[in-house]
Amino acid sequence: MAAGNELLTVAQIKALKKPGHYRDGKGLYLQVSVWGTKSWVFKYTVPTFEVLSDEDLAAGRRPKRIPGKLRSMGLGSVFDYTAKNVEDIADIGSVTLADLIAKPTDLRLDEVRKLARVLRDMVKSGIDPIDHRAELELKKQRAAKAEIEAARLAEEAKALEKARRLSFSQAVEVYMTSGRIRNLKNEKHRRQWGSTLQTYAEPIIGNMRVEEIQRGDIIRILEPIWADKPETANRLRGRIESVLNSEKVLELRSGENPASLKVLKSWIDEQGDVKKSDNHPALAVDDLPTWFADLKKREGMAARALELAVLCANRSAEIRGMTFDEITDLDGDNPMWVIPAARLKVKKRRDGKPVPPHRIPLSPDAVALLKTVAKMPRPENTPYVFPAARGGQLSDMALSAVMRRMHDAKVQEDGKGWLDPRSGRPAVPHGTCRATFRSWAAMRGYEHALAEIALAHEVGDEVTRAYQRSDMVERRRSMMAHYATACRGDDAGGVVVPFMSGAA
Repeated sequence: MAAGNELLTVAQIKALKKPGHYRDGKGLYLQVSVWGTKSWVFKYTVPTFEVLSDEDLAAGRRPKRIPGKLRSMGLGSVFDYTAKNVEDIADIGSVTLADLIAKPTDLRLDEVRKLARVLRDMVKSGIDPIDHRAELELKKQRAAKAEIEAARLAEEAKALEKARRLSFSQAVEVYMTSGRIRNLKNEKHRRQWGSTLQTYAEPIIGNMRVEEIQRGDIIRILEPIWADKPETANRLRGRIESVLNSEKVLELRSGENPASLKVLKSWIDEQGDVKKSDNHPALAVDDLPTWFADLKKREGMAARALELAVLCANRSAEIRGMTFDEITDLDGDNPMWVIPAARLKVKKRRDGKPVPPHRIPLSPDAVALLKTVAKMPRPENTPYVFPAARGGQLSDMALSAVMRRMHDAKVQEDGKGWLDPRSGRPAVPHGTCRATFRSWAAMRGYEHALAEIALAHEVGDEVTRAYQRSDMVERRRSMMAHYATACRGDDAGGVVVPFMSGAA
């Protein structure tokens, strides 16, 4: 072993096996562990000085040197001289503490001695090598973290630039996958959320970038339906606001949300009070044949659903939920569609008793239409007569969209469109399917009860209902066949002589 300032040799380093610390001189030691591993240790003390008071300093006292506490600094593992050829390794240049942090293992004897000289100079200068190494490591970590943060910011800026090109339609797709929409318990509400935007908003602003959408664009969307469909318009405005708010969080747009109530307040005030009305705009009876002929030219499942709704004077929900197992005797003499009571709008009669299923006698036109629809392409295993393209029910907006397109085309033709003759508002499916039929039945002299039963309305007082005891299905069959001719434009316009009877 070396004594005093004598140094270890490579041969000694290779030969040492006994656990302990072996001095190489000037604070550098070779450490052999109980497991036989070898590493370098630098032992040192950093002297300090006593702290003097102001009085002592004024008196000219000099602070006494206080021996520092002995510290041991691990310098890394020893080069494996038994496994590597020393001659094959080039001499190193100057070694720094930063080199040690970058390469804390496999240190050769000449490397560690140079490092020890650097550490001794630091101690003489009053610098604690362990503390200094910790500062260097902290700087290294901060630099690495800064590099990662810079890369993250660059990616974020890249994604932001890409996102700034996001169209409103794309923003809707993103929003529809958000937790707020996925967590809606009602499947119908989830479908309505997207279909409302698709029907009314996307045709106008769908291709616009979200940062470009302004107040005027929102007004262009709302204005055509604000008076006719105030509830739909309000919901639509709120849904557009939600989509644009979600993108605003991503800093895709600046300024206030153009669909917010605050921004639209002055325009909404100008529209005046719009009261919810039970009277849905309906076609004039005289317009029905021309409109119906146009409808029959339209392609698609929604157009066929609207066509049957007109022929049967049904509500949209009843048509959209129609299944083939509700239809009987389609090829026979008494084709019938029976809507289960659970699918009817009214669940109880005025006397509190549950309503019975609603029987609808199918006219020859309705039968021919259903046979045509049955042959149309459809999703597999769907129970619905009029399914959506991806399965499930058609949305109510799908039928409204057909009628709105028909109205827009008519406006291009005559500047007016298909309007309700009393309110001057564009006709909608519910009014056209039911109110137009009801007006026609009255004009043709069909008795009140017969037409009301066709609409699945409860008729008369308790005495009248007890006397009647019938849904007059066969008389209604004749009436609906007559109505089909009116839809086709073949109605001669004769008046039916009222016949009050309880017979079927």
